[in-house]
Formats: sequence, structure tokens, C-alpha cells
Amino acid sequence: MKTRKEAIAFCSKFEGVTEDYPFHDPNWTLMRHKKNSKAFACIYQRQDHIWINVKCSTEWRDFWRNAFQSVVPAYHMNKEHWNSIILDGTVPEVDVKRMIQESYDLTRPKEKKKVVRNQERMG
Repeated sequence: MKTRKEAIAFCSKFEGVTEDYPFHDPNWTLMRHKKNSKAFACIYQRQDHIWINVKCSTEWRDFWRNAFQSVVPAYHMNKEHWNSIILDGTVPEVDVKRMIQESYDLTRPKEKKKVVRNQERMG
């Protein structure tokens, strides 16, 4: 995966996703969950490469940064919870997809728990 088109196509395969351009700048693409509008991937061009900002768990954040020189603290995002993946060909596609999947999972809408009233449980 090296192009914006490939990144958007992969992100679009997930359930309930929308493509958004909220900054009135075609360089910035946000891939969001339709139900809660949370972004899970921010795709943009910087320094002659496509970059993708992804949310990551703190347990994995430093692992990815240490494993690949092209995974860095997120550009223009909270560096504690977000990484930038630079699509320069040095991060294996399987790992890029895994990081995007994790970001999707971390930002997906929470399942609402069914409230069962006491009377219904007792009856």
C-alpha cells in the first residue's frame, strides 16, 4: 500500500465507514465510522509520501514506533494515542493493515447494553 487510493479502498472495506474531507483541503481525507463520526484513519500527503494517522493502544504504540522507522508519533494528533504510518514501502502491508484495523476497532461505536428492569428479571 503506497497510494491514497489504496489506503481509502482498504479503509472502505470495513463496516459502516464513510470518507470525509472536513478541512476543505483535498489533501486531508478522514475515514470515519458513520454511527459515531469518529475518525480511525487520517490520510494525507506530506514530504512526498502518503501518511496515515491511526489510533493505537498504549501497549502497541511504542512497539510499532520501535519496529519501523516509518511509524512515528502522529503528525497533528495526540502523540500518546496516535501514530503516523509513512507509506514509503518500508512497513510491510500486512502491518499497515493491522494498525488500521486496530484503529478502526478502538474508535468503533460502543455496543449499547440492554437495560433489563427488575420486574422482567423476576417474572
